[in-house]
Amino acid sequence: MHSRENDNAKKVLSGAKNSIGLYQRQSLSWRIAIFFRNFPASMLATLEILLPVFGLIFAGFACRRRNVLGPNSASELNRFVVWLALPALLFDIMAHATWQQLYQPAFVATFSIACVSVFVLILALRLINGRHLADASVDAIAASYPNTGYIGFPLGVIAFGPASLTPTTIATILVACVLFAFAIVLIEVGLQSERTPHKLALKVLGSLARNPLIVSPIVGVLFASLHVAMPASVETFLKLLGGAASPCALVSLGLFLAEKRPSEAGARGISWLLTGVKLLVQPALTWWFAARVFGLPPTLVEMAVVLAALPTGTGPFMLAEFYEREAHITSRTILLSTVGSIATLSLLLLLMGHRT
Repeated sequence: MHSRENDNAKKVLSGAKNSIGLYQRQSLSWRIAIFFRNFPASMLATLEILLPVFGLIFAGFACRRRNVLGPNSASELNRFVVWLALPALLFDIMAHATWQQLYQPAFVATFSIACVSVFVLILALRLINGRHLADASVDAIAASYPNTGYIGFPLGVIAFGPASLTPTTIATILVACVLFAFAIVLIEVGLQSERTPHKLALKVLGSLARNPLIVSPIVGVLFASLHVAMPASVETFLKLLGGAASPCALVSLGLFLAEKRPSEAGARGISWLLTGVKLLVQPALTWWFAARVFGLPPTLVEMAVVLAALPTGTGPFMLAEFYEREAHITSRTILLSTVGSIATLSLLLLLMGHRT
């Protein structure tokens, strides 16, 4: 009697397990089917955001190849960005930043530590391989500088809605002001021939004090601390000038890529390495800090990872061209990471459950 009841119970349990297993397999199959059904649409939405970036790069490339713009056009246009457009943008960002808006210490720590970790990793690898400090610093920022300004804002709004604006603004400030300044300091240190510590420090400080990319955000912070309303005419001036920074930098990148120059041995391999670190390692590291170390809310974790997964922005190329260090590697990294991000960002957003 008891043996028969036990056999019946085992059959019921076995049937339940089989049903659960069948449900899980069907659920997995359904999720895979949905994934592949939505992937082309997600990739198309990502490509739509990135098309203007490719368009501006191609415009510069075509103008140089057809000799519409001369051989010095890339450098001259980049000088306009470094001395006028980008300082206006950095000043405008910092002048309008509020403490209430920026006070998200866990998010700031997550994004900052992930960016700096990648920066230091590549810096150390390049220095071990015998590269000059200035060159290694340019390569390091190329692997850790996400394009938050030009791609982050529209992609964030599509994927997460208006809630993404504050984290994207914080990430933009951290990347365009803090990480940028850190790289400039290392480049200036590397370029100084003076090795006596106090004289080296004075020379570096003097160079930084004359660098518009360092001075402009500091002046913006000082202006914001005054709590004075900015005149409308000044506001319009800054918006017009700052708005030219990214488009002109992308055109300058296209002009640079159009120039035929001998390729340094191993340059292509380094560009692929920096691209892989940018698109794969940095978002993975950001996820670990966001989810495991600082325990951010799930939505904020996703935002941080997407921002970290963005392709390399134009900032590193501006520095590389301005200081004449590693521009061939940086330009190729920007192009490769932007093309690669069409797939990686689409895949990432689908894994998170967003139908862009």
